[in-house]
Amino acid sequence: MKTNCKTWKYLLCITAVTTAFAFVPFSTQAADTKVRLMDGLDKKQETTSGKMNSADKAVMPAVTAGAADILDAEISIDTNELLTFAMTLKVLPQEIKPQEQESTLVMAKVNEYANIRVDAAQDSEKVGVLYKDCGGDIIEQKGEWTKIQSGDVAGWIKNDYLYFGSEAEEIARDVGVLTAYSNTETLRIRKEPSLEAGIVGLLAEDQAVEAIAEEGDWVKVSYEGTTGFVAAEFVRVEFGIDTAESMETIREREEAERARAAADAEAKRKQQKEAVLATASEVDILAALIQCEAGGEPYEGQIAVGAVVMNRVRCGGYPNSITEVIYASGQFVPASKGRMESLILNKNIKASCVQAANEVINGACNVGDALHFRRNNGRDGLVIGNHVFW
Repeated sequence: MKTNCKTWKYLLCITAVTTAFAFVPFSTQAADTKVRLMDGLDKKQETTSGKMNSADKAVMPAVTAGAADILDAEISIDTNELLTFAMTLKVLPQEIKPQEQESTLVMAKVNEYANIRVDAAQDSEKVGVLYKDCGGDIIEQKGEWTKIQSGDVAGWIKNDYLYFGSEAEEIARDVGVLTAYSNTETLRIRKEPSLEAGIVGLLAEDQAVEAIAEEGDWVKVSYEGTTGFVAAEFVRVEFGIDTAESMETIREREEAERARAAADAEAKRKQQKEAVLATASEVDILAALIQCEAGGEPYEGQIAVGAVVMNRVRCGGYPNSITEVIYASGQFVPASKGRMESLILNKNIKASCVQAANEVINGACNVGDALHFRRNNGRDGLVIGNHVFW
């Protein structure tokens, strides 16, 4: 009988609270709901005697006086907060707990990367990629797709390529990095968690160092491979995971890599060219060009390529030296890509090409007045081997 009375007591109390709140105006704002009560609703209410002391009455209307007394309170409340508030009034069993908020964290479930798209469709435009061990936050879910925010990238990714909930959190703990940012002009990193300990290094304001653990008033850090300690009051500790990369960033990075590779190649080519010009003879330079252009051709074809160079040297429209003709801008690809210089510096020129260079320098010619040649593609001209000369 006591048990039944107790149960009915809870039910009646719940009904009373529910009835009271039914008359309270609610307001919903976006997807999040917050409690806003006038003049100190966040203070704990006591209703054991059905009345409040005079100080409490000055703060807010008595809840037990009826719904009319709290109609002026502007309330926006969600289910969890309603349960919590009810427990402060001691009208619900303490065993009833507000539900924990579901995690919005996601982590990549891939070996390399997954595409992030504008819309929830496989053929939609790519806006970025989420690499292995990178993560983000859920914005929206639709069927087998989830819209995420990861760094500066927002878009849709298939659920098959994501970890959710506790799995995502576990992976984030494994791959995430704890970082301590200095918020003082000069931060001393000490050998031990003591102001009297020796100093192993210094950090300027906003400089960061990897944090190992927070230990009371100190943060253990890794500084240049050495363990040290910084005072917690002088740092901002943040936990972070790597995020997605946008397609714009990827294109900029790839373009920068191509430009850097081209610049390196050009610098190497210039260095090789200078070395060749300082040490090699014009015979070597011409022989190297002949090998690059016709090393696999019959000997007649090697003579023909060398003869075109010599025709240009004798023609008024071109420079009057072999080296200048070969290195003229945009004329011979091997001279602009460094391959010729490599042959010369490594002394790897075929004997037949050296012989052909010597012969054309001494006047041999089998192409008449031809100043040009290219791979035979049906163009009118003199065909020798795989080239046509005109």
